[in-house]
Order: sequence, then structure tokens, then C-alpha cells
Amino acid sequence: MLRVAVVGSGPSGVYTAQSLLERSPEVRVDVLDRLPCPFGLVRYGVAPDHEKIKSLQNTLRTVLEEPRVRFLGGVRIGGPGGVPVARLRELYHAVVYCVGAAADRRLGIPGEDLPGSWSATQFVAWYSAHPDAADDGYLSGARSAVVIGAGNVAVDVTRMLARGPAELSPTDVPQAALTALAASRVTRIQMAARRGPSQARFTTKELRELGALPDTDVRVDPAELALDPGCADPSMLPAAHRRNVEVLGAWAGRAGTGARRRIGLRFFLRPVELIADGGRVGAVRFERTAPDGHGGVRGTGRFEEVEAQLVLRSVGYRGVPLEGLPFDAERGTVPNLAGRVQCEGAVVPGAYVAGWIKRGPTGVIGTNRPCARETAASLLEDAPALGRTELPGDPLEALRAAGAEPVEWPGWLAIERAEARLGASLGRSVVKLPDWRSLMAAARAATP
Repeated sequence: MLRVAVVGSGPSGVYTAQSLLERSPEVRVDVLDRLPCPFGLVRYGVAPDHEKIKSLQNTLRTVLEEPRVRFLGGVRIGGPGGVPVARLRELYHAVVYCVGAAADRRLGIPGEDLPGSWSATQFVAWYSAHPDAADDGYLSGARSAVVIGAGNVAVDVTRMLARGPAELSPTDVPQAALTALAASRVTRIQMAARRGPSQARFTTKELRELGALPDTDVRVDPAELALDPGCADPSMLPAAHRRNVEVLGAWAGRAGTGARRRIGLRFFLRPVELIADGGRVGAVRFERTAPDGHGGVRGTGRFEEVEAQLVLRSVGYRGVPLEGLPFDAERGTVPNLAGRVQCEGAVVPGAYVAGWIKRGPTGVIGTNRPCARETAASLLEDAPALGRTELPGDPLEALRAAGAEPVEWPGWLAIERAEARLGASLGRSVVKLPDWRSLMAAARAATP
């Protein structure tokens, strides 16, 4: 029997476990996660109003309920108070790290750390009830917001800022976030990208959702579309970008309806400074850019200030080093060959990676499937050598001895029941428990 630990219970981790089970009847997998809840970004990154995408949890659930798989939540690997990577390697024949890209890329401009300026990831964690998230009064005193970025996360946070309580109440958004969003005075939201509309990374489906928001006008400046050579002849663009340009073109110059909220989609604007007003952010200073003829943009020396008491930065993610593993600081990944961890060109026996920590923050959820399959194939090719190592007894006891308090599958089911009860008490459907204390208390209720 080959005993494998998969660190991370998001899509890449669960798909890795699934691939291992499908390829070999001799594998047993423990899926470990720092959080007491499984599903990773499907639970804590997908917007609460995207119920179809969130339903992917049902697919991931079937894998975690397999008899040869064991979910162990609440287990920190590496770092202060965590199980050392070296100790984990002693407990399993192989360890696959599927830890994602936990850090946000920064703008690197003056004023970035002013009160009122946050990463989109922090905002998403708050309205998704991530137990590490803090309620920092994101919306307090804000009338205008600027979202910097042109990917799906930027579209998500823009849409959430414009949602009303009637639309969010049926979702699992935590009660405190629902109350704050319902009381929000933000009525002007501008999403700004440094490049043109033909290079935006959001998907057309996400983009169109902005145009379907109740009591909300979407504005696109025709002059900014005209700057983009790709907009002049969209037929030459890749299909996804062509569809985006067509949607934006249909919105350009559209007359307002007098709706309470207004979303502006802006292009060819590069942030150069966040400007303070009364000790917090009050505006964003942008430099106007223009196509450079080589697929990028150049500065024009012309500037524009956009009022904003709330700035959400959504310009990408980076992996972070994990104690005991090599790390490529430039790429933000663990060096690997087809998923096998490499240190100075040599393979590290028994150590593997999958997902964003393997390839960088690229692709969509489904991209993790072939990535996981490749890593699983590499691991099973190495299985004859790995399986010769004699292991101690059940890793669960060793993890407890190392100070971990693993939450097993019954504990997770108890958390689900507690969230259903919370929702019922509030006259809503399921409502997420928002903090470590309530999550762990619910999980311990399942302990005999």
C-alpha cells in the first residue's frame, strides 16, 4: 500500500487525489488542509452569487468521501506551530503540495497602503467568511470605489459592490457582510485596466453579468475602445477576446437610465499613486497609456485623477515559500519537472506539487485537472522506489502528537449542519460560520 499526503483540499488537491485513486488500487490518500473546511477557493474564492460554480463542491465531495481518502482539516504544515515538512515526509511515502498562490501582487506605488486600499483577495475573503478575514470596515464612509484590474476577480468584486440585499440574502454570504453590503453607500464603481479591452482577461460570461445587475448602469467610453487596434477589427482576435469586445462595444456610449448605481469600465489607465484625503485614500491618480505597437502599452505623460474612498487591487497572485521546499522567487513557484520537486536540478524524492504552486496562477478551475493528472502520473511512476520506505503507524496519531487538532470528515459535516441551522435562524438558507472559534466549536460537536 502506498500512503500519500496531499496538502490542500482545493480543486488541485482533490483532483490529484482522484487521479491517484483512478490509476492505482494500492494508494491511500490523506488530504490535509490548514482550514477545518475543505474545497479551498471553491468555498472561499468563488463569489457567493455564483451558485453554479460553487456547486463544484459536490464533485469534490464525492472524492473526499471515497473509502481510500481521508480528509484531515485544521492541520498547518510548516511555519510556527505547524507540522514540519520533514516530519510529514517521514509519515508518508509521498507528499503532494497543492497550496496555491497565497500572496497578492502589489502595485508598488505611493499610497498603496493607505486606509481604504485593500487587495481584492482581502475583500473576497471577508464576504466569503474566510476565518482569517477581518472586518476592516471596507465600505465605511465610501461613496465611490475603484477596482484596479481586468480579470474575473476584478469583475467579481465590482459586481458584489453593486449587489443589493435581495440578491445576496439567498446566498451563503456571512450575515455581517450582508448587513454591511446592504447599508453600503457606494454608488459609483470604476474598474480600470492599464491595457485595452481586447487584452482584458475576464471571461465574457462574467462581463455580461455586470450588464444584468438591477438598478445599475454600465458605462464604457467609446474613445477608450477606439484607442485599441483590436477593437477596429475584432474578427482577428481570439474568440474569447472578440466576444468581450463585442459586449463592450454594445455598451459604449449607451445613454444612462438614471439607475442608482453606475459602473464604469475604463481602459488604458495605469495607476501611479493613491492620493490621501483626511488620512485615508481619496482618489487614484492614473497615467493614460497607449498601445506601443508590440502588444503592450506605453505611458503618455497625461494624468487623470479618479475619486475613490475604496480601492480594491486585483492585479494577480504569487506563491509563497513553504518551509523545507525549494522556491523560485521570480516565478513564485516550487521548481519541478512534471510535478516532481527539484532542488538545484536534482529531484527531491517523495515530494511533488500540483496547481498554482506548480505552474503559477494561470488558468481556470478546470485547468487543475490535467495538471493534477500529470503529477499523479509522475508519482505513480516513482511508486516502486517510494513504496520501499517503511513507515510508522497511523499518521493521524503522529499529527496529533505534533500539536495538530485534525478535523475529520464527520467534523466537517457537523460544520455544515451548524451553518444550515444558522441560516434557518436568520430566515435564510445556509449561512457560513465566519470565524475559527465557531468553526472549531461546530467541528468538535461531532467528536464522540
